[in-house]
Amino acid sequence: MMSIKDNIEKIEERIEKACIRSGRKREEITLIGVAKFHPIEAVEEGLKAGLRCFAESRVQEAVLKYKGFKEKHPDTELHFIGPLQRNKAKQAVSLFDCIQSIDRESLATELEKCAAVQIGPGGPLPVLLEFRTGEDSKSGFTNPDDLFKAVEFILGCSTSCGCDMSGCPSLSVRGLMTIAPYTDEEDVLRLAFRRMVKIRQELENRYSGCSWSCLSMGMSNDFEIAIEEGSTMIRIGTAIFGEGS
Repeated sequence: MMSIKDNIEKIEERIEKACIRSGRKREEITLIGVAKFHPIEAVEEGLKAGLRCFAESRVQEAVLKYKGFKEKHPDTELHFIGPLQRNKAKQAVSLFDCIQSIDRESLATELEKCAAVQIGPGGPLPVLLEFRTGEDSKSGFTNPDDLFKAVEFILGCSTSCGCDMSGCPSLSVRGLMTIAPYTDEEDVLRLAFRRMVKIRQELENRYSGCSWSCLSMGMSNDFEIAIEEGSTMIRIGTAIFGEGS
């Protein structure tokens, strides 16, 4: 049975090959270990093997699991990638370094309220907006127009003027996240990822006042294709930690 360290080494080899095929550099890709349903001991193993970014999809699980973790490991990042209820926003803001799953304006409003109170020396809370490309995904914006409206709501700006007056000044929009269709059909996956790239390009054209550098797409079954299509963050769970309990 392969260890977490062995699994990460295998993943790294596959990342390198995908980068070579697509003419990209390894440093353009952030590897995120999705540790949901796995104990903190598994996270610690990933840390020893070189992982520095981890993700969770349930706030309550993460609050218990990572108690004191960031104090011990200040060079790590914790990302939230699951559906987020508004009543969990306060806990999420206090624990996570990035919320990747903003899928509605009301959630952005709640995160803004919490982040405005808890914001630390690191500045505004980085966030990504989730766009639905897979039919199995239960969250995410479903059409670009709704996504654009949400961006304008967060920025407090309806034009591409690059203004610094933000509707949610305690949030810092960094890019997009998606969960692609769960399929082995490469053409379907590439189409989903290319759609995300196109939407990000449109966002860059419309709203040049903020960064759109993050494109979080690709998981254990499709991350190599995602890298080839432009992903900057891949979220790997099963291929690193195995099946969760």
